Amino acid sequence: MFATILHKGKTYKADLGKPIDISIPLKAGKHNVNAWNAEPVKIEPVKAGDWVGEVSSGASVNFRNISFNPHGNGTHTECVGHISKENYSINKSLKEFFFISEVISIMPDELPNGDYVITEKHIANCLENKKPEALIIRTISNPVAKLEMQYSGTNPPYLTEDAMRFIVSLGVKHLLIDLPSVDKEDDGGKISCHHLFWNYPQDTQIEKTITELIYVPNTVLDGAYLLNLQIASFENDATPSKPILFQLIQ
Repeated sequence: MFATILHKGKTYKADLGKPIDISIPLKAGKHNVNAWNAEPVKIEPVKAGDWVGEVSSGASVNFRNISFNPHGNGTHTECVGHISKENYSINKSLKEFFFISEVISIMPDELPNGDYVITEKHIANCLENKKPEALIIRTISNPVAKLEMQYSGTNPPYLTEDAMRFIVSLGVKHLLIDLPSVDKEDDGGKISCHHLFWNYPQDTQIEKTITELIYVPNTVLDGAYLLNLQIASFENDATPSKPILFQLIQ
């Protein structure tokens, strides 16, 4: 199923019949991606006296409580409310849901201190003067084990400040990455790349979003895609999300 799309004054053709889900699903238990020492996701039937909300236990419906942390338990999209004193909501900040995006693959560089970083040079070389509305970063190597990676205390790769300044200079509105954060796991609370991206508090860019802990399968080639950034309607700084890619046809 193909669709012709008029977006920002340009016409694109997208294959809507082959959606590519780049989210990591939330599932109960420890075999789920995890960061920031978050408790594992819990999906449990409601219990009221002798009644258990599980069809397999005799109930007429499945009726379950779900407990999770959006930042630590899976793919999530966040707004500036993640770092602001003001109570910004992702549900109110994200008003559009389709974007022309670019997928790039980057092998982070190792610094003398043992950290691995994504640099401005990496991004510039991959984009070759393109200025996408949404930028999707896949780090290499890219094992399927990322779907259950336990990131807490491992000091995952992150973006340098120069890399983030470059992303901002390109006009990127929506940044997606397959890591727990664009910042170093323990940077003393600076979270400088988050501040740079949203230009907070100098000139806060409320409409911009960061999506973390995605997974872009190896079968997906680098290049341009139509992105559908789907979120749950949480009045919170972040929400579980389901970014979907559609191949653009030349």
